[in-house]
Amino acid sequence: RMVVRGAPLIGVTAAYGVALAMRRAACDADLDAAIALLAATRPTAVNLRWALARMDATLRPLPPPERAARAYAEAAAIAEEDVACCAAIGRHGRALIEQLAAGRGRVVNVLTHCNAGWLACVDWGTALAPVYAAHDAGIPVHVWVDETRPRNQGAALTAFELGAHGVPCTLVADNAGGHLMQRRQVDLCLVGSDRTTAAGDVANKIGTYLKALAARDNGVPFYAALPSSSIDWTLTEGGHGIPIEERASREVTHVAGRDADGLLVEVEVAAPGTRAANPAFDVTPARLVTGLITERGLAPASREGLRSLFPERAGQAA
Repeated sequence: RMVVRGAPLIGVTAAYGVALAMRRAACDADLDAAIALLAATRPTAVNLRWALARMDATLRPLPPPERAARAYAEAAAIAEEDVACCAAIGRHGRALIEQLAAGRGRVVNVLTHCNAGWLACVDWGTALAPVYAAHDAGIPVHVWVDETRPRNQGAALTAFELGAHGVPCTLVADNAGGHLMQRRQVDLCLVGSDRTTAAGDVANKIGTYLKALAARDNGVPFYAALPSSSIDWTLTEGGHGIPIEERASREVTHVAGRDADGLLVEVEVAAPGTRAANPAFDVTPARLVTGLITERGLAPASREGLRSLFPERAGQAA
């Protein structure tokens, strides 16, 4: 139902979901049932599977009476690690924005897609963390905010976050990104990732792939910011290997917003009876990604690039 959304926050919430289940009943069958129920909620973001696997590995060896307390402690540890990871992503990404500012001597214009800030994580965010860090350091930065149809996470969430933090931003229609790049009004594309393959392919909100194509055509650097928990080390090819969530067609044919009295209403924007498809994500191949920003630093979007940052994962990668 999208009460919780954003890959890192989905993982953390799932961990707390297991902890709540262990308070009710904590035998192996109960643990299996809780993990299966939570794993079935969202298919694309790998943080969900990662967090559930970590909870399982932590709790399975323990006797049932000890599981509830340990589950809560482990969920809290995952939450705190997410904050630390996002803060580190912010520091590494800030250096990138700082370099662009020094080279241009003016405001750095960043284009982002969907919402990858503190509303998608425990705190800071992924793609927005470098923006916040740069702004807080006094680096002049402005963000072009894609509306991100059909759920309008950019218009409703990213614009809200940036405005609350005091970061200058401008909302644009999803299809405006290519035009802005042609006019040299975008210095950097910065997006999040719900799942990144071991070879650097990036799955993110639908429409990200088109931004990457436009960025490549116009020589604009395109970076994805993500914690290592979003990397699927079992996959090397994302185009066909990453499951893409297909959501309800009503999200496309209808739109929700506030009326003149401030009340939330939903209206139909398509012709009555129109059939709609609603893939929630797309995959940007590594060849279109300039680099990846992780908690350990920047790396090329490639198998070799990721292994340079995470050498301990080399034996686990597909």
